[in-house]
Amino acid sequence: MKWVNVLIVGMALVLAGCGGSGDQAQSAESASGTPTRGVTADEIVLGVYTDLSGPTAIWGVGATNGARMKFDEVNAAGGVHGRQIRYVVEDTSYQVPKAMSAANKLVNRDEVFAILLGVGTPLNNAIMPMLFENSVINLFPISGGRQMVEPFHQLKFTQRGIYYDEVRASVNYFVEQRGAQVPCVIYQDTDYGVEILEGAEDQAAAMGLEIAAVSAHKPTDSEFTAAILRLKNAGCDLVLMGTVHRDTILILDAARKMGWEGVSWVGNNAVYAQVIADQESGQGFYSFVHMARFYADDVMSPEVKSWWDSYVATYDVEPGLAAMEGYRGAALTVEALERAGAELTTEGMVAALESIDSYTDIFGYNVSFGPDKHSGATESVLSQVQDGRWVKLEEAISY
Repeated sequence: MKWVNVLIVGMALVLAGCGGSGDQAQSAESASGTPTRGVTADEIVLGVYTDLSGPTAIWGVGATNGARMKFDEVNAAGGVHGRQIRYVVEDTSYQVPKAMSAANKLVNRDEVFAILLGVGTPLNNAIMPMLFENSVINLFPISGGRQMVEPFHQLKFTQRGIYYDEVRASVNYFVEQRGAQVPCVIYQDTDYGVEILEGAEDQAAAMGLEIAAVSAHKPTDSEFTAAILRLKNAGCDLVLMGTVHRDTILILDAARKMGWEGVSWVGNNAVYAQVIADQESGQGFYSFVHMARFYADDVMSPEVKSWWDSYVATYDVEPGLAAMEGYRGAALTVEALERAGAELTTEGMVAALESIDSYTDIFGYNVSFGPDKHSGATESVLSQVQDGRWVKLEEAISY
């Protein structure tokens, strides 16, 4: 399949350019004499635990490539306040034990200043206590879990939509705008999947509805005929999906083989990838996301076209949403580093991030932060698979 080749090429490029030999970064000192981890006179060390070889590698590879492209641009122009940015990348294969080991290396050996774009809700949940104990900021994780911003913590920042909010927006939209009457949920029995279930249940209750049927599965499950039959027999006309790429495809395939029609299948950021659009069974599938991807034949602004061409020239693949998110995350990080000034401290970086109250990325999407607001995005974009590509239907949807 085409997406497999793209993934392999992307993984090889990321691994080849990871940098970061693992040498401990000598800490600089702020004006007050307090050491600042990961900061020297000529370098800022950032790190990431990400998935380059597991079930969410499409996200890990694309986001890492996007971030690295931005940092390469900045470093080539002289860096930030005279410092080069070094981005240390560790593969987790989307496994919590490997992620814990990677985070331990990044924090204690590499002494990173911040983690940027860590992939996965359960992985971030497991690792954040270690980060915060060591005053390491968790910047813009590739996760829409509520735990990325709740409970509030000074060192938590996210740029993407929250799954719980997106699924509530989904239920509200499809009931009010598309006439859905029988919502159902199929989800992975993980932190991520349970959040999808809770969001659907809460929004249904707020609208005087009930979730007609629910089906849970393990991330490794591959047989969904019984689950689909259960949902079909319940008369579901809207199915909210707490799934990722592999199980989404298997579920849609099972529904197609069963001949089940007249139902809206709706996902979120976690399943917004070209691999879904490439499947015959993906036709008509919906997703609520925080930004919509581009295709080569789309009309682009000169800035986006330059970014697109540069990405293709660097990685020999077309960028998807993950690359956009990685690039924006790195750009936001650079913006905050510039605002934090030459005497870089963790406290100064947090204050700088909180001062970004209106930021428009090169793709035309807005994020904003504040002292009490560390979640940048507040609205969703509705996209649908049509003829093998994602088509943006509506913007600025909330609940």
